[in-house]
Amino acid sequence: MSLFSIVLIQCKPDIPPASDDKWVYDPSPYSIPRLTGLPALPNDPADNPTTIKGVELGRKLFYDPLLSGDGTLSCAGCHSSHYAFSDSVKFSIGIDGLDGKRNAMPIYNLTYSQLNPEFEGFFWDGRAATLEDQALLPIQDPLEMHEILPNVVAKLSADTLYQRAFFEAFNSMEITAELVGKAIAQFDRTIVSGNTKFDQAFNAEPGVFLTEQELLGWELFNDNFGGDCFHCHGINGGLFTDFIFRNNGLDDAVFYTDFPDAGLGMITGDTSDYGKFKTPSLRNIALTAPYMHDGRFATLEEVLDHYSTGVQDSPFTDQFMQFSSEGGVSLTEDEKAALIAFLHTLTDTSLATNPAYQDPFIK
Repeated sequence: MSLFSIVLIQCKPDIPPASDDKWVYDPSPYSIPRLTGLPALPNDPADNPTTIKGVELGRKLFYDPLLSGDGTLSCAGCHSSHYAFSDSVKFSIGIDGLDGKRNAMPIYNLTYSQLNPEFEGFFWDGRAATLEDQALLPIQDPLEMHEILPNVVAKLSADTLYQRAFFEAFNSMEITAELVGKAIAQFDRTIVSGNTKFDQAFNAEPGVFLTEQELLGWELFNDNFGGDCFHCHGINGGLFTDFIFRNNGLDDAVFYTDFPDAGLGMITGDTSDYGKFKTPSLRNIALTAPYMHDGRFATLEEVLDHYSTGVQDSPFTDQFMQFSSEGGVSLTEDEKAALIAFLHTLTDTSLATNPAYQDPFIK
């Protein structure tokens, strides 16, 4: 901890200022909406319940560039609500003008991750065990926000409005990095997406139907000898991911050292995990181009070309890539078009318009 932050912490008031405008700790719970196409919400972590004040603070932190080293980049800078809280470029650019190493993952429905007992962590490589951990890592990444947590704490502690917000959310006069992570995680948990054309049609909402082409795409999606998408991206209660790490045959490899990006293997040290990456949800997939952990595919057409004829059959390729020895599932052009039409029915444009998710600094 720097001398600057120590001085600030020592000078903080011991109790909230006595005035008519008294600070009040408010643990009122935040109610995350249950959307048509999503399963029941899991319980909050016992040590970080989602509260109205916590979410309010977390949203402010998410959009505040103060958390970065030079005050120019916020979490939202690489996770825009217009792109389902992902980025539109292959690699996001950090405050020093450097490219990140991987494509920014979308942020929605993360609260459901814990429903899978096999869940191994957040990010493409699972390096964060909890959402609270995940929230703090981009701040410290030299390629992203390039800041150290003691500086973040010092900057927030020097702001009376933040002092008050942390007290109201956590009943603490001391701002800590742990509370910063908890607040951002609370906001992240509220971002849910599950009211699309597919959800409405699947739940028999009056007047909403899939077209013939979209229905064909849905059938191919679930066909073992069609698109065969369901093994890894099955509907799974409406989440369209199994949250598992897999090698989907992007790169040929004889030895584990052949992968240009080790993925999960770099975290676990297990050679069988090399080349494995998190299976993303297919919800809002039309909004989150480019695709894959390294953004190598610019369009959904390129993605389907990969699964159709471009799969690499290596000892590390996932067992569910069952046609890898033949290069993929061999889709016709009409079948690809149908699958893409279906995938577009999973688009939820409300993420970009829901006031609860937008920048609180813009009035």
